[in-house]
Amino acid sequence: MLASSGDLAGDKAWDPLQMRIRGGKTMSKVNESIRNVAIIAHVDHGKTTLVDGLLKQTGTFEAHEEMGERILDSHDLERERGITIFSKNCAIRYKDVKINLVDTPGHADFGGEVERVLGMVDGVLLLVDAFEGPMPQTIFVLRKALKLNLKTILVINKIDRLNCDPQDVLNRVYDLFIDLGASEELIEFPVVYASARDGYAENELANVPGKRGFIPLLDAILESVPPPKADIESPLSMQVTAVQHDDYIKKLAVGRIRTGRLRVGEAVAVIDRDGKQRTGKIAILFSFVGLGRVKVQEADAGDIVAVAGLDKVKVGETITDPDHPTRLPIIEVEPPTLSLKFGPCTSPFAGREGDRVTSRQIRERLYFEAENDLALKVQNTEQAEVLNVSGRGELHLSILIETMRREGYEMAVGKPTVILREIDGKTHEPYEFLVVDVPDEFAGAVIERLGRRKGIMIKLASTGSSVHKRLEFEIATRGTLGLRSELMTETKGSAIMTHSFLEYRPFNSELRNGRQVGALVAKGAGRSSGYAIFTLQARGVMFISPQLDVFEGMIVGECAKEQDLDINVCKGKNLTNVRTSSADEKLFLTPPRSMSLEQCLEFINDDELLEVTPKSLRLRKKILDPARRRVVNRAVSKA
Repeated sequence: MLASSGDLAGDKAWDPLQMRIRGGKTMSKVNESIRNVAIIAHVDHGKTTLVDGLLKQTGTFEAHEEMGERILDSHDLERERGITIFSKNCAIRYKDVKINLVDTPGHADFGGEVERVLGMVDGVLLLVDAFEGPMPQTIFVLRKALKLNLKTILVINKIDRLNCDPQDVLNRVYDLFIDLGASEELIEFPVVYASARDGYAENELANVPGKRGFIPLLDAILESVPPPKADIESPLSMQVTAVQHDDYIKKLAVGRIRTGRLRVGEAVAVIDRDGKQRTGKIAILFSFVGLGRVKVQEADAGDIVAVAGLDKVKVGETITDPDHPTRLPIIEVEPPTLSLKFGPCTSPFAGREGDRVTSRQIRERLYFEAENDLALKVQNTEQAEVLNVSGRGELHLSILIETMRREGYEMAVGKPTVILREIDGKTHEPYEFLVVDVPDEFAGAVIERLGRRKGIMIKLASTGSSVHKRLEFEIATRGTLGLRSELMTETKGSAIMTHSFLEYRPFNSELRNGRQVGALVAKGAGRSSGYAIFTLQARGVMFISPQLDVFEGMIVGECAKEQDLDINVCKGKNLTNVRTSSADEKLFLTPPRSMSLEQCLEFINDDELLEVTPKSLRLRKKILDPARRRVVNRAVSKA
């Protein structure tokens, strides 16, 4: 039987205003009544499920309240894709201690979200799957946590999984700490074995699971994670690590108070990333309780709070005492590695489906996103209407595009390109650490495919299952573009591919990336016909179905050959009064290929665009007129 809410929550009423008082004394050096912890792990290792269990067992919800699954994944895209995209704060109470929990994304493309929130916490729960072990994102985020000297608690999750090997995973984590150069103090981390789905944790594998719920994990947090430093007597300083938006309050600045005390109604100074100072006033102050926020009149150093009243505040800025301004170190994150160009739709179908279609609206939205996402960079280009947007990877950029289209934006985006650097006079490009889990029968095909993309295999190992292999590679980021779709086809959908940024290396001129086949391009505007598609489907794979509006220059399929082919998909069957033997033939049409946003981005070449609207994804040539396109292509080939 699991521990009750009363066992975990304690007997005393929880008043956020009194958290700084313990035993009748004000905590001036450390705040013993608070612990700040981040949960880090690779995607799908159970972070959000663990938070669900902690919220349930600590009495955060009343008996009559119902809880769903993955409560913190409140964004529509997070629930649809089953991943955490945005870092979120919540708080639980255990033994009169408030534990601020920060749920972080598990995908490497959203590493910027993790990096900026690690500065708020004093310890991390490193969650590792008992079957898969440490994965690329685990390594990436752990390196950041060790650099900040954060105390680590290892949680080996999913110990109820078939064929798992927790002891082997523990040994691999120790090896990982040593490889990352962790100090002896950090290597001596506590270990907890858990099943977040079933709601229990134990200190030893031999213990009977389930009787104490998550009490062993909560005890480990109180014992191992140091309380935050709380120098209340010093002037106020707080760094903004996230900006949330409320329908009524507008902007909320979220961060940890480093020094001093924050009060409602007091004047503060805000120092931006360039060192410029402006003044403001605290209108409302929130403390985190459970999944929500409660208004408080003041908060002390060490606590994580949300502040309203500073409408122009941005991530990375410092809120401080106007009489004694103190600027905290700027939050630095890993630089972006991939970029693509955003611009307005210019095809004949522009403005049909969206209500935000101008370059000004797109520009404002992108710059707004860059203010809140430090891993995203927006730059002007030679074309006034086109912006260059840089991010961590395809998923990072595609989530931004998908979010904008759901807000009513229409835009045209170009082919993703890697960001090159000049180092010691030589061109360098980003490399990735790539892991592919695949059944034995497809391992050879995966190695062959990655060999074509100049991937270097550094390890071949078993995953714990006798029929699966884990392949580890170092590969240029250019080599990963379009790789996922290729491996899915080659392995019949069984490959699991993950990667994270490794380092910059000299540019590999032998690697040729990009689509190896041509496109089927509509050479006239109109409505597609089943008769035309039937006669043309032998030329390649079609992307459209009959009775669909098309325009000149729109890509309607993939050509079987390397060259592009202009075709007429609007041609109808000539009607005559002469009967033929083929008059009553049935038209058997192959179902068109349906592509996701990521697959469309992988498909397009340098001379092509993807038009994104709230309802459609349309591939097109940059130059719609076929005659002018041929002239430009000839000039490029001669050059």
